[in-house]
Amino acid sequence: MSAGLVQTYRAFAHNNAWANHRLLTACAALSPAEFEAERAGFFPSLQRTLNHIYVIDVFYIDALEGGWLGPAAWKNEVPYPSLAELKPAQAAIDNRLITVCDALTPELLDGFVRINRDTRVQTERRDRLLMHLFQHQIHHRGQAHAMLSGTSVAPPQLDEFFSAGEAPLRAAEFASLGWNEDTVWKS
Repeated sequence: MSAGLVQTYRAFAHNNAWANHRLLTACAALSPAEFEAERAGFFPSLQRTLNHIYVIDVFYIDALEGGWLGPAAWKNEVPYPSLAELKPAQAAIDNRLITVCDALTPELLDGFVRINRDTRVQTERRDRLLMHLFQHQIHHRGQAHAMLSGTSVAPPQLDEFFSAGEAPLRAAEFASLGWNEDTVWKS
């Protein structure tokens, strides 16, 4: 596994956090009733969809860190009923994922993670588990994005990756996250 591929996972972790930040910032303009309102989706509200993203992050990131939390991660399917509670919790778990990815080496990326499934132990390659986690996030953020489009709040653009030519357009958001372009692209 090359060092360039390790950097790709680091960039994906930052892009994941940025997309969550953008989506949750947009949702902050909703009233609590709009946030909790039933909508079409696998999880039938923005509140439930965004909390699902969070609890699954907790499940997998704990495993990536060597923890043994397992299914207890989703014992409470809505640990943060309000967006004011959810946004900082999501930012914290996103930062944990960034820390995991910043510590990657080619050897760690090729290594294995043990995941507590309660009735069994799943052993998964770290690179595959990270790809699964990023895809999970993208999938459910897309559902939340569609739900948000049915409200008075315009959904944010989430379909971009860090194009060099668009760095000035994201500079303010990066600054609010405590980042700059070098944060994402350090080698």
